[in-house]
Amino acid sequence: MSRSYSLTSISSLSSLSASPRKSSVPLSSISKAPVVRCTLQGAVSEPNATSVAEPLLLSAVRGGDVERPPVWLMRQAGRYMKVILFSDILTPLSGMNIPFDIVKGKGPVIFNPLQTASDVDQVKEFVPEESVPYVGKALTILRKEVDNKAAVLGFVGAPFTLASYVVEGGSSKHFSKIKRLAFSQPKVLHALLQKFSSSMAKYIQYQADNGAQAVQIFDSWATELSPVDFEEFSLPYLTQIVNSVKQTHPHLPLILYASGSGGLLERLVRTGVDVVSLDWTVDMAEGRRRLGADVAVQGNVDPGVLFGSKEFITSRINDTVRKAGRGKHILNLGHGIVVGTPEENVAHFFEVAKGIRY
Repeated sequence: MSRSYSLTSISSLSSLSASPRKSSVPLSSISKAPVVRCTLQGAVSEPNATSVAEPLLLSAVRGGDVERPPVWLMRQAGRYMKVILFSDILTPLSGMNIPFDIVKGKGPVIFNPLQTASDVDQVKEFVPEESVPYVGKALTILRKEVDNKAAVLGFVGAPFTLASYVVEGGSSKHFSKIKRLAFSQPKVLHALLQKFSSSMAKYIQYQADNGAQAVQIFDSWATELSPVDFEEFSLPYLTQIVNSVKQTHPHLPLILYASGSGGLLERLVRTGVDVVSLDWTVDMAEGRRRLGADVAVQGNVDPGVLFGSKEFITSRINDTVRKAGRGKHILNLGHGIVVGTPEENVAHFFEVAKGIRY
């Protein structure tokens, strides 16, 4: 199944002037008459109830004295909402001379999967201003409308995850093609990863220049690698991206998400990102200890919890926040919302989250 991502969570802007505890109802939770002002890229975290100088999410990531954790939800490519305008992590591919489509019921399909050095030679580096000008325009409009009352989030796919799609020809269960390439022709894969690395660094910089206040990097498939192979085929390129972005945008928070990353946490920190997003297979308290005090954490309620009772959801949220400790924590699920999740339970998730006080 595809793990391409939509614009994650977008806040309804209909309630920005409401009371602090209910200052913004994310689109995921659908109020009675939401004003949906979504764009093709980015997400909006809920606002800071105490100050519009800096959104709550940014204050929390930077170690500020916040009264509660900020909250937002990841959502996979429109599967949860009946109507959604989204941008996929694969959107840059067309601008890199890699034609693809997203087929209903099947997910992304790469028309000509890359197999050889000659194939990689045909891949162009991504120029976002030329290939996706609508992303910049959408972010600019969203940032202006939000008016710094909430954090606008952008996102990109990581080099290894993007490479997996274009080599496998789409989603994969066993990743045999990308691993065959990695272990039989590593130079070819490295050449492809380098192109994705420089391209995604440019894409992050472009999003930041047009309004994104934080960017999440999705390396969903990196956890299919053993630790030693992660250090060769993913870690160096993630580090390159972070270093490149920090040279031009030193204060832009970068979030790294890789599902099933419990065995790689210490390596994820070495990329230099500001926030590591944990999935639900890692105990939050244990993850905190392993990551260290210098990095913020995001997550990590099991998405399946939202099928439980409201009392159960409340208990799990409180448990996660307690284990994360005060500050440098973004409350989130450990993955995207599961199809069929009751909307009223999503609403409850946010109501509880925004009522928390340290």
